[in-house]
Amino acid sequence: MATDTPTDEHGLPARAQEVLAAVPTGLFVAGAWQPAASGDTFPVLDPATGRELVSVADAGPEDGMRALQAAADARSEMAESSPKQRYDWLMAAYQAVTERADELALLMTLEMGKPLAEARGEVTYAAEFLRHFAGEALRIEGGYQRSPAGDTRFLVMRQPVGPTLLITPWNFPMAMGTRKIGPAIAAGCTSVIKPAHQTPLSMLALVEILHEVGLPAGSVNTVTTTHAGVVMEPMIRSGLARKLSFTGSTQVGKKLLEQCAEKVLRTSMELGGNAPFIVFDDADLDDAVAGAMAAKMRNMGEACTAANRIYVQEGVAEEFGRRLAERMAALQVGPGTREGVTVGPLIDQAAQDKVGELVADAVRRGAQVLTGGEADPGQGYFYPPTVLTHVSPQSRMAAEEIFGPVAPLTSFGTEEEVLELANDTPYGLVSYVYTRDLDRSLRMAEQLESGMVGLNQGVVSNPAAPFGGIKESGLGREGGALGIEEFLEVKYVGIGGPRPRAAAQGDG
Repeated sequence: MATDTPTDEHGLPARAQEVLAAVPTGLFVAGAWQPAASGDTFPVLDPATGRELVSVADAGPEDGMRALQAAADARSEMAESSPKQRYDWLMAAYQAVTERADELALLMTLEMGKPLAEARGEVTYAAEFLRHFAGEALRIEGGYQRSPAGDTRFLVMRQPVGPTLLITPWNFPMAMGTRKIGPAIAAGCTSVIKPAHQTPLSMLALVEILHEVGLPAGSVNTVTTTHAGVVMEPMIRSGLARKLSFTGSTQVGKKLLEQCAEKVLRTSMELGGNAPFIVFDDADLDDAVAGAMAAKMRNMGEACTAANRIYVQEGVAEEFGRRLAERMAALQVGPGTREGVTVGPLIDQAAQDKVGELVADAVRRGAQVLTGGEADPGQGYFYPPTVLTHVSPQSRMAAEEIFGPVAPLTSFGTEEEVLELANDTPYGLVSYVYTRDLDRSLRMAEQLESGMVGLNQGVVSNPAAPFGGIKESGLGREGGALGIEEFLEVKYVGIGGPRPRAAAQGDG
């Protein structure tokens, strides 16, 4: 059923109005929804139209510190909660998110733009982090052993790191939230969450669910703001927080690391990417094209894991480009709420402008447009699915994240050549390789400088896997068994005991 039939002056269908009306729009501090101290609000816009959906509280530094103090006050109660209690909270939240998947997906589409089917997929993905970390809450381990000399016992325990600051991006507004909140709760940490100002509604709805399932007051707090730096810096430098988890640009991540250094905060960061997607001439081209579509077009290309540089070996470059262009040209662009749409709008005007500039730069340097290549004038921040061939390695898009539905193709000759091209970047989040040669697969996986590698698959994200990059793409891992380790401190206790008895003499 189509959901974009206008029913009010802004063109919003009745169901969308109901979903928006149900979302809290304040700050969540110490277990209660409240306005910003200043009373200020800011609008959340629909990227398909540029129109205001709703206004939410615009926090200032005072609000941020109140939220952090609430997290600090609740630290002991949360840390002392049992693993079974944390499991129950997370599983109750998992059930609630799953039951409300349709309304949460619509909310996400309204504020972020992705098609409803893709939004439903993200809600399912987000819920899985809650379920995964519910299990991890029951598997926090310690250790016990004797010292080599035998006169001391070593007790090793893992304890919650303490109040955490969680900063989430706009492109996956719910899944990036549960990927951080899940392990924080599982470990027994309290938190202050700051969602991106473009997409705060999904997080506000999620926090309301966490409130409903009975988490202690102050264990989860949320501040929405258009003044992120001004609000976050005092919290980072206060000494009350003990951990920062950030997903966003490398530029902002570096600034946050400088601030965290003052109080030596634990940090985990998922930063920018510049993913190479490599197709060798022995690859299954049908699989490779399908993988490229998944790696490039997930979330309209607005993902740090998106294929940013597509390298195709010379023997199959022309055929691969033709097939990819056919698939891209067949995609339907429009509002994410419209039935049949597979490509929604970009997040804002700045994003649309940047994608256009990167394409124009590549064309000036000799790239050829197989499909797309120019934004249609009109309402909303849309850009057509685009395939470029003969893209120069000197093009801006070879060094910058495109963050849009543009697939730039460059041909290569040898394995050594493409490895040099792929690794010639300060980023190292993920790489993709398509080949049927097992030896080559292993060589590439070992030599590609990235924290993750997709071998003959275009999607690597999974709640049970350790997500993260190397070089300037980040620190630490999210998801998998390692994800909860980021929220735990290791404490060693040396226990004095009786000295070992001397070995008996003789035959006894």
